[in-house]
Amino acid sequence: MKLTVIVPTYRRPQDLANCLEGLKKQTRLADQIIVTVRDIDTQTWTFLETFNPETLPLNIITVTASGVIAALNMALDSAQGDIISITDDDAVPRPEWLARIEAHFLSDDRVGGVGGRDFVYRNNQLKEGSRKVVGRLQWFGRVIGNHNFGVGEAREVDVLKGVNMSFRRKAIGDKHFDTRMRGTSSQIHYEIEFCLALKRAGWKLIYDPNIQVDHYQGQRFDEDKRNQFNELAMFNIVHNKTLAVLDYLSPIQRSIFVFWAILVGTRGERGLIQWLRFLPTEGKVAGQKFLVSIRGHWQGWQTWQQSKQSSPSIETLTQHKS
Repeated sequence: MKLTVIVPTYRRPQDLANCLEGLKKQTRLADQIIVTVRDIDTQTWTFLETFNPETLPLNIITVTASGVIAALNMALDSAQGDIISITDDDAVPRPEWLARIEAHFLSDDRVGGVGGRDFVYRNNQLKEGSRKVVGRLQWFGRVIGNHNFGVGEAREVDVLKGVNMSFRRKAIGDKHFDTRMRGTSSQIHYEIEFCLALKRAGWKLIYDPNIQVDHYQGQRFDEDKRNQFNELAMFNIVHNKTLAVLDYLSPIQRSIFVFWAILVGTRGERGLIQWLRFLPTEGKVAGQKFLVSIRGHWQGWQTWQQSKQSSPSIETLTQHKS
């Protein structure tokens, strides 16, 4: 079984250096490592000119379009592995990362995807916490993440996280990441549609908290500044999640999802109740977030309606034959 690792990078050469060092220390080394670099990213190109890959089977791909989806799709086209693992340039895989990933795929040919825990550091401070519910899509359309807090045994989930996810090539076939996702760089929630497509095709997704990367959240160079409210960033986030969920849900579930999203929502995608909840502490910003969320949901619905006849169907994935 051959393993390919994909690392999309943009203007974070020191983070990339740390990531590659982590890949050098794997107990099960990758057979191919693909790093995608924007053509305009002079910082990374300067770093790579002097970087010594030593024994790393490093392939560098130049990307001319913006966004992580364009980078990942180019990498998928060049990936030679039976298993394709994806991480971020600001993450450092722990030594057993690839060995544990491979073990899951070898143990069960029904497994189409495997992911694990990312230990998130902000300003070098670890965000601590523990959750047993991870990576679930509730029946009415709410997505629960918690991948960075997962504890317990390995279990089946609905959604993996982009910083720590791997897929069986046989399961994904010729599928690519969804170009309908909005955003100029990080394109938040792009992985949800991809994972749900595999689920619908009959493949199992496994989350194992022992498959670990250290995630030193690096600077972003687009509208999404992580902890700063930006209307465009929030609009894109809500749009992307809405679109991914609508693709997967049944007609009745879609109707319930729309009602729930407008009436209740979540901290990240505000409905009326969440607006009222945060009004005392956020003031007018709470109202701005509510309105942006409604616009994001609406645009997600519009995008889904416009593309449902022409976008690649999730049924085109290789169906698992038990």
